[in-house]
Amino acid sequence: MTKPLALLEKYWGHTSFRPLQAEIIDAVILQKDTLALLPTGGGKSVCFQIPALVMDGICIVISPLVALIQDQVTNLKANGIKAIALTGGLKTEEIGALLDNCVFGDYKFLYLSPERLQQEIIQERIKQMNVNLIAVDEAHCISQWGNDFRPAYRNINTLRELLPNVPCIALTATATPKVVVDIEENLHLKDVQNFQQSFSRENLAYTVLETENKVLTIEKTLRKYPQSCIVYARNRKSTVTIHEALQRKGFTSMYFHGGLSSEDKKKSLQKWLNGKVQTIVATNAFGMGIDKPDVKNVIHIQLPDSLESYYQEAGRAGRDGEYANAIILTDQNDIKQLQQQFIHNLPDVDFLKLVFRKLCSFFQIAYGEGYETKHALAFYDFCKAYKFPTQKTYTALQLLDRHSVIQLSQSFHRKTTIQFVIDQYNLLNYLDNHPHLSLITQAILRTYGGVFEQKIKINTTFLAQKLGLPKEKINETVQQLAKDEVILLEELQTDAEITFLVAREDDKTINPIARDVRHQNELKKKRVQSVIKYIENTETCKNTQLLSYFGETAKTPCGICSVCKAKKTATPDNELQMLIHDDILKVLKTNPMTSTEICAVLPYREHLILAIIQLLLEAEKIKLTETNMYTL
Repeated sequence: MTKPLALLEKYWGHTSFRPLQAEIIDAVILQKDTLALLPTGGGKSVCFQIPALVMDGICIVISPLVALIQDQVTNLKANGIKAIALTGGLKTEEIGALLDNCVFGDYKFLYLSPERLQQEIIQERIKQMNVNLIAVDEAHCISQWGNDFRPAYRNINTLRELLPNVPCIALTATATPKVVVDIEENLHLKDVQNFQQSFSRENLAYTVLETENKVLTIEKTLRKYPQSCIVYARNRKSTVTIHEALQRKGFTSMYFHGGLSSEDKKKSLQKWLNGKVQTIVATNAFGMGIDKPDVKNVIHIQLPDSLESYYQEAGRAGRDGEYANAIILTDQNDIKQLQQQFIHNLPDVDFLKLVFRKLCSFFQIAYGEGYETKHALAFYDFCKAYKFPTQKTYTALQLLDRHSVIQLSQSFHRKTTIQFVIDQYNLLNYLDNHPHLSLITQAILRTYGGVFEQKIKINTTFLAQKLGLPKEKINETVQQLAKDEVILLEELQTDAEITFLVAREDDKTINPIARDVRHQNELKKKRVQSVIKYIENTETCKNTQLLSYFGETAKTPCGICSVCKAKKTATPDNELQMLIHDDILKVLKTNPMTSTEICAVLPYREHLILAIIQLLLEAEKIKLTETNMYTL
C-alpha cells in the first residue's frame, strides 16, 4: 500500500499536508464515514482523492457543478490518473461504454451528477464495480437549510443502499450547525468522524467600506496593494464596465462571465493565473476550483446574496497565509438593490409554472415529450417574447435547475444558417470577380450539400480548422456573401443551454417541488437579511460576526477588520489631526478639488479626511464652491 504522503508528492508535488488533511485521509482509509468541513482553499478534493488512490477499486464522486467536475477530471488525467465524468449530453450507448470502462478498465474515479443516480443503467453497472469510496462534494446541497439545496442530492441514498458497506466522505466549505446535522442524517453516516477547521481566517482583513466612487476606491486599493486581485460584480455588463475603467486608469485586467466562450474564458483565466494581468473582474461564475495562493485583494462592488457565498468568494484571498483584504464596497443604494434583486424578484410557484410552460412552447415541446432534449437558449429573446422580467425569470430558471426539472448551463454560441439564393452559374461569375472569397465559399459547397435548396446550419469553427484559417476570416466571408445577396444569412447568438431532465407535464411537473420552492424562498429572505445585518453592524468585529453565523465563537476580535480598525482610529490624536489638516491645505493650494479627489491623493482613511474637511469648513479656512469644489 502506497503511503498517502508519497502520493501527495508524486501527483500534486507537495511534501506536507494542509491542516486536518492527513487526519481526514487516515479516517477514510480506516473505512470510517467522514464529514470534512474545510473552508475555501482548505484542499477538500485531496481528502478523497488520495484515499481512493491508496485503496483498491474505484471512487464514485457526486458533485452538482459540471464545471468543477470537468476541472477535476482534467487535472486527474493530466497527472496520469484514470477518471471519467458522466455529465449531460451523453447518449445511452456512450454512457454504457464509459461505465464498462469503470467496471473493467482499472479507472480510479467516476464523477456523477446526483440526477444520474436515478438512471437504471447507472445503478446496475455500479453493482458490478469494485467501489472503494463514496465522495459527496458540496455536501451542504443535501440539506433543505443549505445555501444551494438540491433535492436531487437526496438520490445519494440510493447509492448508499446499493453499497451499504462502502465508506462515505461528505465535504463542504460552508455549513451552519443545522446543515451539518442535516448532512449526517440524510447521508445516513454511521459513527461519523467529524473534522471541522475553524472558519477564522486570521490573515484576512474583512472590510465594509462606504464610498461614493467605487472605481476610485478600487484604484486606491490596487495602488496600495499591487498584487493579484479579484473584483466581483453581479452582472456581465458590470464586469466589462469595471474592466474598461481600470484599463483607462493604467491597470492590467481581464473580465470573466458566463456569457463568454470557453476559449475566451480560458484566455482570461490563464492571463490572470500567470500574473500577466493584476485583476480579473468577474461574476460569481468565476472562482470555483481555482486555487491561486497569492491573491491579495477580493473586492465586491455589490452586496453578496448570502454570507455563505460571500465567505467562499472572500476566502479566495490570502491562501498563501499572507495578509490579504476582503472588501465590500457599498453606497446608499446597495441594500435597496439587494432586496430588489433577491427578495422582490423571488419567483413564486405560479410564476415558476408559467416560465416552464413558456419554455416548452418556446422550443415547441409537445406534452409528454422533451425528456433529455438539449436546446440553445437566447435568454433575452425568450424574456422579450413573453414579456418576462429578466432577473425574476433567470432566478426561476435557476430554481428549475436546482430542482432537477432542467439543467441550465451558461454558454455562448453563434448559430449560423445559410442558403444560396443565386444559381451556380451566377455564383461562378461572382467568384471570378471576388477571387478572395472563392476558397471559403467552395469549402462551404463541398462540406454542406443542399445549400441551394434549403437553409443549412454551418459550423464556422469546423470550417476554420479544416482550412487552417482564423475563424474571423470565415465569418467575414459569410458576412460579405450575405451583403452581396449571394446567400440568405441567419445568425442567432445564444447565452445559455437548456437540457430538459423531465418530460413536459406543465403544472404536474412543478407541483411536486412547490413546497420546497416556498421553503427556499423563505430561507432566501433570511439570508439576505443576514447580509444586511453584517453590512450595518459597525460595532462587532467582522470576523466575529462571520464566525457566529457559522456557529463558531471568536476568542478575541481580529484587530484588522474595518470595525476593529475604526475603533483604533475613531478619535485621531492631535498630531494626526494636524497632519491631515496641513496636508489638505497644501493640496488645495494647487487647485480646487472635490472631497473624492482629496481622499484620492492623501494617504489617510477616508472618514478621517472628511471629518477634518468639515472642521476646516466650520473654521472658514476653506470654502465650498457652487460646483462642490473645495478651495482656500
